[in-house]
Amino acid sequence: MAAEGWIWGWGRRCLGRPGLPGPGPGPTTPLLFLLLLGPVVADITDGNSEHLKREHSLIKPYQGVGSSSMPLWDFQGSTILTSQYVRLTPDERSKEGSIWNHQPCFLKDWEMHVHFKVHGAGKKNLHGDGIALWYTRDRLVPGPVFGSKDNFHGLAIFLDTYPNDETTERVFPYISVMVNNGSLSYDHSKDGRWTELAGCTADFRNRDHDTFLAVRYSRGRLTVMTDLEDKNEWKNCIDITGVRLPTGYYFGASAGTGDLSDNHDIISMKLFQLMVEHTPDEENIDWTKIEPSVNFLKSPKDNVDDPTGNFRSGPLTGWRVFLLLLCALLGIIVCAVVGAVVFQKRQERNKRFY
Repeated sequence: MAAEGWIWGWGRRCLGRPGLPGPGPGPTTPLLFLLLLGPVVADITDGNSEHLKREHSLIKPYQGVGSSSMPLWDFQGSTILTSQYVRLTPDERSKEGSIWNHQPCFLKDWEMHVHFKVHGAGKKNLHGDGIALWYTRDRLVPGPVFGSKDNFHGLAIFLDTYPNDETTERVFPYISVMVNNGSLSYDHSKDGRWTELAGCTADFRNRDHDTFLAVRYSRGRLTVMTDLEDKNEWKNCIDITGVRLPTGYYFGASAGTGDLSDNHDIISMKLFQLMVEHTPDEENIDWTKIEPSVNFLKSPKDNVDDPTGNFRSGPLTGWRVFLLLLCALLGIIVCAVVGAVVFQKRQERNKRFY
């Protein structure tokens, strides 16, 4: 059974019900939310097991992880596997680890639910560095970007816990999104601001309850939502349009520590196929050949003027609201003056006829 259309507001995540995200191997109900810039018809999966793509999902008891008999996932670096979680890095300095799906994903529309935990002994601003979630062309290539390679091809979602830029006005932990065709480099000194598409503050570190993140990609729209407050509700974090991602890339997760450290754990990664109808022209595209790209409303470098990074579909900042109100007030005054002048001239014209 599938529903048609998009629904306003946040999706509710109900723990304890079959087919909804939570600890354990059960399937997950994908998010239902609205295109903020206009409605688009889509068939939303109801979360039945037939829509859970197990070949792209990491679920306890982690069958197929690092196994030659069922090579679904591979891991490297400091990553260790336990019965309850996959630890990408321990709470130790200078560690890097990652885990990658062995199968390339050829779905055009998908939704990934990630159950994760970032925790450690470090106090405020004395921990780092964070987790990166990947959908990229290359896999198992270590590097300086949260334990994985720079100048990647594809999509990255960064769950950053440490502000390297001392002048930043952002509040950390901070979630951001980057799309790359291999030509861009992630700037750690600026926390990736130059190449960030959008982002939000998200207090996910050292929580006493489960923390979840969902990434949805469908018909060029990329949405990231979180459930961090133990309220069983999805909260909107990022929503941008104009994103083009090829098929045939790999899902993965990585983490890194430097002088500061944390435990970075992945409990589950569940991928769902979204049953979305495409136009004949879209169906005829060879999606394995396209380059990752984004149709910008403005350059990501303009994020320097907006500490939230949300230059699209984000809340207006204070000075922008002030300018809008000022323009509206000036418009009302101009209309009133013009109206008064027109009214006075009509009155004078009418007097000439008496």
